[in-house]
Amino acid sequence: MAATMNRIFRPTSSSPSLFNQLIKIRPLSTTATITTSSSHPRTDPKPRNVQWVFLGCPGVGKGTYASRLCSLLGVPHIATGDLVREELASTGPLSTQLAEIVNQGKLVSDEIIISLLSKRLEAGESKGESGFILDGFPRTIRQAEILEEVTDIDLVVNLKLREDVLLEKCLGRRICNQCGKGFNVASINAEEKNGLPAMSMAPLLPPPNCASKLITRSDDTELVVKERLRVYNEKSQPVEDFYRSRGKLMEFDLPGGIPESWPKLLDALNLDDQEHKQSAAA
Repeated sequence: MAATMNRIFRPTSSSPSLFNQLIKIRPLSTTATITTSSSHPRTDPKPRNVQWVFLGCPGVGKGTYASRLCSLLGVPHIATGDLVREELASTGPLSTQLAEIVNQGKLVSDEIIISLLSKRLEAGESKGESGFILDGFPRTIRQAEILEEVTDIDLVVNLKLREDVLLEKCLGRRICNQCGKGFNVASINAEEKNGLPAMSMAPLLPPPNCASKLITRSDDTELVVKERLRVYNEKSQPVEDFYRSRGKLMEFDLPGGIPESWPKLLDALNLDDQEHKQSAAA
């Protein structure tokens, strides 16, 4: 077994501590390598679901589109932002440290993200989950390299949206403090600018039972959002290049809100959402 693990995981000198945290997780792949008593490994095919990554600036809609695709494909949606918020709401040892980082608009360190993701993958494996869509991870080359050591990524979808729209969208985000669902009160009508086409996005308003319970995230201020976008843009290009060089990156420019973007994203992914089509025709 040890020999098999050593073949699967290839630690690098640049990331020993992160590697040690993830080595406990059996990689999710299309095949499982089994060592027989004769010491000759054989391959036992085990079909699995998709293993995708969603990239994009904070507020671009990664969570919205990833969760819809997860429902369509029957895979878990693993959002590192949710993992961070769950830890923030806990009384765990990381909560105070995370609160300071998040409120300053800084990126959470690789060590913390890997630790949280490690726990989530272990929990999913114990429940028999197959496949996943990662939302908000990896954000750095180091994270991408460690993820590559652990499992196979089939596709990386990079969602893009013009920055002025992104800012307005982030400032309109609201969360129901009872059910935890996210909404957006911004009604966006961006004019054509610097060669970018005009764009409209209708607000995503809450149902009546949530309307009086909406709160704004503490880090959704203009100053913090602009800093988050600056840091993300600075860090994201190497990660995009990392997956582009492996032929796994798909760039997708959002043409508008969900009604305009969802059908086009499905087309780009060669997927068909019959339930969406039926509800739209009803």
